[in-house]
Amino acid sequence: MIRGMMLAGALALGTIAGPAAGQGVPLNPNDTSGLRKVGAEILFWSQAKRDANFPHMEKIFPGHVVKAGGKVRALPAGKPLPVSDAEIDAFIASQNVSGLIVLQDGKVRLERYARGYGREGRWTSFSVAKSFTSTLVGAAIGDGYIKSVDEPVTRYIPELAGSGYDGVTIAQLLTMTSGVRWNEDYTDPKSDVARMFLEPVPAGEDPTVFYMKKLPRETAPGSKWVYKTGETNLIGVLVMRATKKPLADYLSEKVWRPYGMEQDAFWMVDPSGHEVSGCCLSVSLRDYARMGQLALEGGKGVVPAGWFAESTRSHADIGAPGRGYGYQWWTYSEGRFGAQGIFGQTIRVDPRTKTVIAVSAAADKATDRDYGLARTAFLDKLFAAAAK
Repeated sequence: MIRGMMLAGALALGTIAGPAAGQGVPLNPNDTSGLRKVGAEILFWSQAKRDANFPHMEKIFPGHVVKAGGKVRALPAGKPLPVSDAEIDAFIASQNVSGLIVLQDGKVRLERYARGYGREGRWTSFSVAKSFTSTLVGAAIGDGYIKSVDEPVTRYIPELAGSGYDGVTIAQLLTMTSGVRWNEDYTDPKSDVARMFLEPVPAGEDPTVFYMKKLPRETAPGSKWVYKTGETNLIGVLVMRATKKPLADYLSEKVWRPYGMEQDAFWMVDPSGHEVSGCCLSVSLRDYARMGQLALEGGKGVVPAGWFAESTRSHADIGAPGRGYGYQWWTYSEGRFGAQGIFGQTIRVDPRTKTVIAVSAAADKATDRDYGLARTAFLDKLFAAAAK
């Protein structure tokens, strides 16, 4: 499933990465012949390329800048977390971590960097970006661009009328319970996630909408959860249509500037020039932590009251004990929630202890069950230390 998340983002990019240097050249927007190579290239980068490229995706791919500005939200030093350096070093080494930060009550209790990364740098997000896109839906509702998550998707993307998305609500897109059939299996060359950006798109049509409107209905809307990166890309199209603004500009206007993010971010774009809303934001470690802090605090002035409480509760059963899916946020046991991307990217929030953890990494596999279990076990240890 997670491998599919990554491919969807990679296939949406507008460059072909060179096999030797890891650099890229722009594609003709009307030429999708090289997009499959993009996905394969990123997925199978060597460890050296991951280390070199994850903090510098803007040097390889086209995209838009999410501009910071104004007063930076301070993250003052707090009391050091009672976890030994040896334990932290072991986690960083075993998980190929580049950055680890723990906030409690908005104060930094732990901050470590590795793999040549540092506070001034940015690191790619992969599917962590989905939670940022969800936040823009809340912002658009607060601004009156969208009335409610109960509205039909077709109100904002009328091309979906008569398709499997007819009658599907925005909430069902957010929770990936549309009932539309989708195959997110990267190992299957005929999967939807592998094909969605490979077909020629008529002039003037959005590539995501063009593909998604051809998908058939599988189950009744709201009855089944299936992870669909294509639906997050639809959410991005919906927000752009509603606000009439690029996602990068709207994210800057609603989150980056007013909340006091420290650095500009970078959001990759697809061949049509639209941000790939299911992935592909590059953000500094401290700003990832600030995003978790924003959600923890409730997002006053950014989203309507109660938005994050609703977004970060479980709306869908994903078939894993203690876990669920909200509005593009994962939910965990003990009331925790978070954002997650392949190769180890993580934001995890514990409202009970008012703790936020952000991790940037360059894991040696896109996804691995044992890796994920070990990561969660260590994050649980950090949450427990924060509770002391």
